[in-house]
Amino acid sequence: MANRITIVGCGPGSIDYLTPAALHAIHAADVLVGAERLLRLFPEAAAKHIPLAARTEETLDRIGELLGAKSVAVLVTGDPGLYSLSRQVIRRFGRDCCKLIPGVSSVQTAFARIGLDWENALVLSAHRENPSGDKIDLAREFDSIAVLTGRKESASWIAEMIKELGDDRRVFICEDLTLPDERVREVNIEELARLEIRSRAVVIIVKASLMA
Repeated sequence: MANRITIVGCGPGSIDYLTPAALHAIHAADVLVGAERLLRLFPEAAAKHIPLAARTEETLDRIGELLGAKSVAVLVTGDPGLYSLSRQVIRRFGRDCCKLIPGVSSVQTAFARIGLDWENALVLSAHRENPSGDKIDLAREFDSIAVLTGRKESASWIAEMIKELGDDRRVFICEDLTLPDERVREVNIEELARLEIRSRAVVIIVKASLMA
């Protein structure tokens, strides 16, 4: 389709972490749809900017109105394949109508910051709500875990999960990755339970033996 939807991974935060393919797609689009902070990265783009609506369905309806007449680039944080709006877009419009451009995820960046591979890591999201209890049982099988956070309750839930895992674990909080106020720090479980983590953060939990 000439005017299909391109879902563009915009990386963890800084424009320096966008791929050339992502930048090309953004500047070739007639319309950019995304969160305000992503749209602000491209003030020079000729495309019309449409901020995300409060309800996802409203955003999808707007994309549907444009489809066929305009080329639409939907901007998502990190990588489209990792807890992003891409799932809802593809479900509504179909895979044949959507092109995905991968991006650097905050999970990739967080593991890079602590100098550890993530090929066998479990990735969970506590961004909107705490994961279900069966996720804790699943976590026991992994030496490293990444949790996407963003709520005040996230830190206490992660601390309780670590206690249930029962192993000797090290915990790293990676906040505002690639942005000017990026902060990466190691904390203990007691500190973690009391912390208020920033909205853009990844918590990495690894068995201590991996960091030896």
